[in-house]
Amino acid sequence: RCQRWVENCRRADLEDKTPDQLNKHYRLCAKHFETSMICRSSPYRTVLRDNAVPTIFDLTSHLNNPHSRHRKRIKELSEDEIRTLKQQKIDEAFERKQATQESNENNEQSTVSEEGGEEQEEKAVPLTLEEREIKDYLKSLFEILILMGKQNIPLDGHNADELPEGIFTSDNFQALLEYRINSGDEVLRKRFEMTAVNLEYCSKTQQKQMLEICENCVREETLREVRDSHFFSIVTDEVVDIAGEEHLPVLVRFVDDSHNLREEFIGFLPYEADPEILAVKFHATITEKWGLNMEYCRGQAYIISSGFASKMKVVATRLLEKYPQAVYTLCSSCALNVWLAKSVPVVGVSTALGTIEEVYCLFNQSPQLLIELDNTISALFQDNEEKGNELKKICRSQWTGRHDTFEVLVDLLQALVLCLDAVSSDLSVRWNNFIVGRAFVLSSALTDFDFIVTIVIMKNVLSFTRAFGKNLQGQTSDVFFAAGSLTAVLHSLNEVMENIEVYHEFWFEEATNLATKLDVQIKLPGKFRRAQQGNFDPEMTSENYYKEILSVPTVEHIIQELKDIFSEQHLKALKCLSLVPSVMGQLKFNTSEEHHADMFKNDLPNPDTLSAELHCWRIKWKHRGKDIELPATIYEALHLPDIKFFPNVYALLKVLCLLPVMKVENEKYGIGRKRLKAYLKNTLTEQRSSNLALLNINFDIKHDLDLMVDTYIKLYP
Repeated sequence: RCQRWVENCRRADLEDKTPDQLNKHYRLCAKHFETSMICRSSPYRTVLRDNAVPTIFDLTSHLNNPHSRHRKRIKELSEDEIRTLKQQKIDEAFERKQATQESNENNEQSTVSEEGGEEQEEKAVPLTLEEREIKDYLKSLFEILILMGKQNIPLDGHNADELPEGIFTSDNFQALLEYRINSGDEVLRKRFEMTAVNLEYCSKTQQKQMLEICENCVREETLREVRDSHFFSIVTDEVVDIAGEEHLPVLVRFVDDSHNLREEFIGFLPYEADPEILAVKFHATITEKWGLNMEYCRGQAYIISSGFASKMKVVATRLLEKYPQAVYTLCSSCALNVWLAKSVPVVGVSTALGTIEEVYCLFNQSPQLLIELDNTISALFQDNEEKGNELKKICRSQWTGRHDTFEVLVDLLQALVLCLDAVSSDLSVRWNNFIVGRAFVLSSALTDFDFIVTIVIMKNVLSFTRAFGKNLQGQTSDVFFAAGSLTAVLHSLNEVMENIEVYHEFWFEEATNLATKLDVQIKLPGKFRRAQQGNFDPEMTSENYYKEILSVPTVEHIIQELKDIFSEQHLKALKCLSLVPSVMGQLKFNTSEEHHADMFKNDLPNPDTLSAELHCWRIKWKHRGKDIELPATIYEALHLPDIKFFPNVYALLKVLCLLPVMKVENEKYGIGRKRLKAYLKNTLTEQRSSNLALLNINFDIKHDLDLMVDTYIKLYP
């Protein structure tokens, strides 16, 4: 029918469009249809009949148009102009002839096989009635699966153990199929009217096959944009549980056609315990399965869970060995101090982080508990109401992801313990058994001396990197100047390491004072004493034990991690941020980006003119008008109307904003991670599906049903 419409409209330019493209992107005015073709069932809706074809076209109106009669007179050409025109025509004819010869040669070199010819003939042959019915049937199934993905409806319905014996109930997919049949879907009704009532309409295997095709087609829409933009970065989030199996969520960063930095979720990768196998599979999935060329990867970052840091570092190292341009960086959505804490290879630190997360979750899921904590804070901070109000405000935020998480926890610890003790010992029916039980367990964990020492030492060690990390998540100028302050941070930490006995003595004294305030006994951990049995060294004090087991390895690890994550290549890239006009202004336009831009030389369209172009770029902003503000971010610079006149600067800015350490300035283009978090929060672990998750998170990405159907028919004939 779409083809009939195109023919009647005499639109030769639309003849090569598919029916699906015509239906999605083109519209025809109602005045081209006879009134008998229009069904007006409602005053608010105008609906065409199924067999409607446009027939009303006025193709002679231009003859009666009075304006068309008053034409401009034809200009009389001079002999020179006539000669020029003739020469142009001769040149054009010669070029056309050459192009025809080249295309003929190419055709001779790559002769089309007989099978290919048959396929082309098949495309021209109209579908039989049976083939059309099969396609329509599959399209209906795909529509249901896409709906389930977008609305986050799990495929399975009731579990078998929930139902009495002998009772059959359909799963969610089959229930939607039946609903659609009952609502008048003739294609499905014809297909299933002779089927037994308790027979599955679509097997689990078929559902899985179709879901994989849905996932691949939706992912391909994003990947196509990534390939068009050439350069990209890879970011993974914390390991998650998908139906009992651990998976890595993978996101991709790229700059789209509208010069917007975007961060999109593209799928889950099954997690492997062996880091070397994980690195191989990670690379294979991105390059072979998803079809991205890692030669264009300009950044990689991994948001880690406690215990997974060393494995993801192996993945980063292996990728760097193959692709040196894929700079290993921090991720802008994770505070440096939180990232460093999660990477510390000390069991006590991992345990403390787990306890902190559990405390946050318990209070976050109960508004009554938060009110109880507010009252406890008010009672403790009567003499300092300002501090108390600040802590109350922090408690209602995501305080476990802050740069000063451990500092906040040390300030809050007494209030948390008193509040949890009050809840666990409350004999009234005010709290349910779950909250009372969790309050008792967490109060015991918080009042363990091992926990107290750990959080106090982590607070003090990470105080040296707090300001540095905060600047990395700040404005573009903050990130630029932070790169220059790394040397000072490392100098301070090295000085701590050289005088660790003195520093640890102060830290341990602070921990013992806090433990005394909470009436906690100062002792060696029970597991350590049990492990020693009869070989216990009487000279081993708690202070010495925690220095060797916690303070020394933590400081050493953080120094090494900072050196690894802020490699020379990474710092060079951050120094190029002086390209941003506001940073340039703060440096009094006395910058030298060309020295740091060498690493991106192959990414530039005209590297030979870089120096001259940078000079023009500096002059442009140095001598700007008084009312013109300097762009403060890469996002603002990329959206300048005349940025295309500086192709090398434009290319450099594009690559720089891909670095995962740079934040996505416009929030609406960084919603992939937020949607991922929402999906994980709102979906039970056993009901999660990697296929449905992609459809749900990318619900606004267009999908081509015809392509899905054709792919399915080719793969499973």
